[in-house]
Amino acid sequence: MAERQQVLEMLDGVLEPWRFRDYTINGLQVEGAEHIARVMGGVTASEALIDEAIAWQADTLLVHHGYFWKNEPAQVTGMKRRRLAKLLAHDINVLAYHLPLDAHPELGNNIQLAHQLGWTMDRVLDGPVGQGILYAGRTAVPMTHEALADAMTRELGRAPLVLAGHDRPISRIAWCTGGAQDMIQEALAAGVDAFVSGEVSERTTHIAREEGISYFAAGHHATERGGVQALGSWLAENAGIAFRFADIDNPV
Repeated sequence: MAERQQVLEMLDGVLEPWRFRDYTINGLQVEGAEHIARVMGGVTASEALIDEAIAWQADTLLVHHGYFWKNEPAQVTGMKRRRLAKLLAHDINVLAYHLPLDAHPELGNNIQLAHQLGWTMDRVLDGPVGQGILYAGRTAVPMTHEALADAMTRELGRAPLVLAGHDRPISRIAWCTGGAQDMIQEALAAGVDAFVSGEVSERTTHIAREEGISYFAAGHHATERGGVQALGSWLAENAGIAFRFADIDNPV
């Protein structure tokens, strides 16, 4: 067990959220129990994850996608009211880290995706290591489009949508987890064979075909499971608390 303030200081120390201009609040979003013993991790603080936390008697949620996004309606009604009501009734903290958890060079979503798929990170294209979120590197061996898609399906449990911009083997690769399809032009400028992110837009198809860069939409949820798991495991080891990750199904 650890005091909430101690846990927050530990997480802030490793993730340094003040270095990011984000679309949400990083850190404590909903105040619950003062002492933390059981942390339930998940990608998004959905009602289903809250229910899992209640069933496990967790006192804290640790997530990548929390609440209070920029331009989000302020009213506490409907879905937001139901979520907050359950959290407050069961004295559950919500700790959320968005861009800081994408960018972290050891615990972040991007580096965890690279570890999972056997890629080597050579550089970060949109900022310094630890702050940028667009990674570039290489696959372990040159791969066909089919082989790379098969590896993603096997490791992520979800078949990617493949937009082939060429038929060459893929070895130089860029990636950014989540919804970063519009970073494809920056990936193209870096001279990579393929760009991987979570989501896709209609325009992505034409960019890939006309610019000669292949695009893999591997799933927003699927590509962002690694960061919370790594961060929660780190917290459990260093704070002496229990951590469990709940993978709430999400096909997007």
